[in-house]
Amino acid sequence: MATIEDVAREAGVSISTVSYALSGKRAISEDTRRRVLAAAGRLGYAPQAAARALAARRSQIIAVTTPLHPDTDHTAHMAFTMAVTTAAREHDYDTLLLVHDDAVEGMRRSAATSLADGIVVLDVAAHDERADLARRLDCPVVFIGLPADTDGLTCVDLDFDAAVTHAVDALHAAGHRTVGLISHLPGVMDRESNYPLRIEEAFARRAAELGIAHTIVHPRAAGADAVVDELLERLPGLSGIVLSTLTDVGLALTAALQRHGLRVPDDVSVIAVGMTPAPGRAPLPFDSFPLDPALTCPVAVDALVGILDGTVAPGGVTLVPPVRLSRGSVARAPQPHPTEVA
Repeated sequence: MATIEDVAREAGVSISTVSYALSGKRAISEDTRRRVLAAAGRLGYAPQAAARALAARRSQIIAVTTPLHPDTDHTAHMAFTMAVTTAAREHDYDTLLLVHDDAVEGMRRSAATSLADGIVVLDVAAHDERADLARRLDCPVVFIGLPADTDGLTCVDLDFDAAVTHAVDALHAAGHRTVGLISHLPGVMDRESNYPLRIEEAFARRAAELGIAHTIVHPRAAGADAVVDELLERLPGLSGIVLSTLTDVGLALTAALQRHGLRVPDDVSVIAVGMTPAPGRAPLPFDSFPLDPALTCPVAVDALVGILDGTVAPGGVTLVPPVRLSRGSVARAPQPHPTEVA
């Protein structure tokens, strides 16, 4: 195995010069630094990527802050952390997962100890303490999600307003005039998770603009029976559903509707917005504008690495356009029976 002495001999420099080149602790000429890194790479003393990282005083690690809550949707949670990790590896970075309940402290500790070169923030709340901290840190931070106040922050997210508008418009164009939104668990809404709030606001606004009778319901558990009962009680003429909730609720929806003699799409059309595909599981059998981490996470990681490299200016909001997947769950609204019209 090569030693630092071997590298010094190969590069024609002193041992201390090799140490300075690899640690970045003292200025040396660029030609000398490159010669040392090349020698280290040839001898296998340190991988060239690692040597460059040391010379640039980087850890080549991106911290990902994503606290776990009792009602965390683990499907979405793991999908996003894996997507960030995959995108980071494309830039030769590893990831450090920060999941402690005290997300602010974990983020502060990561920055203070230089554990990571930059931080990606997941599971963003409307009034997120991490936003205030990010504005004070020297360490670059990119949010996947939008706090209520994005001033001074770098944020990437799906354009939920556009996705919801497209979904409601599609139902309206198919003749649906009574539409319900199945949203998230009450606990998720209570902690002001940013995108469910934005989806609810966009749904209510667009439905009102189009003159659609509408309501919003929140499941209390993973099943769909109770939430369907509530929908039909509030909107007896329900013919359309926008679905933005737990994956398990979505998977149980068709059966819950069938218990009321309702079929998708003959009796009720369904379109999902902002639901994350579950890796290794069959996709929801509904038209959808998915919250696919493959759409947003690479954009966020590219932005963070660009800030670190000095090629991207920090700050600003990037909204990724939604993509519609069609699975045949939206049909023309059923026409009322002649006796009902009379």
